[in-house]
Amino acid sequence: MTAVDLAKKLLIEYKNIKDLASKNIAELTRMKGIGPACGARILAAFEIGKRIEAVGEEKTIRINSPEDIVQFARPEFRGIKKETFRIILLNSGHKMIHDVTISQGTLNASVVHPREVFKAAVDHLAAGIILLHNHPSGEPLPSEEDRKVTSQLVQAGDLIGIPILDHIIIAGHHYFSFAKEGLLK
Repeated sequence: MTAVDLAKKLLIEYKNIKDLASKNIAELTRMKGIGPACGARILAAFEIGKRIEAVGEEKTIRINSPEDIVQFARPEFRGIKKETFRIILLNSGHKMIHDVTISQGTLNASVVHPREVFKAAVDHLAAGIILLHNHPSGEPLPSEEDRKVTSQLVQAGDLIGIPILDHIIIAGHHYFSFAKEGLLK
């Protein structure tokens, strides 16, 4: 089978490119004609696409609204089936200086330790932090645990002088912003 024939077969099987991009290697290798090496190449191609979309943005993106963060981060969360907690570190001009993955959890939870959040912020001389995680369920509303972790991190940030500017939850095409909803306490 040629590469073009395989690509056509994949798109027929998985209906659209987004569905295909969310598959893991075990799911891909179930299809006749795709072995572990071919599956790894397909996943690598999607990862390269995600990285190309985000290339250079970390150093130049200025954050003026939650939508700026969502536009930056949504492609990287696409297809991730586990909760992933990241932080966006900003300089005093609200420009992104670094993007750090703090933890990856289960389908509906991620463990976040304040020491890891603020260690990264101190190491990169951040003036502010935006918390960011996904809800693979597609439901953007924060859980009670999300609210508790946010409150703890806001208090810790106030104590050490690196404020938490927002906590954004991305769930598919929807998002929730703690700052926009007045919930940063």
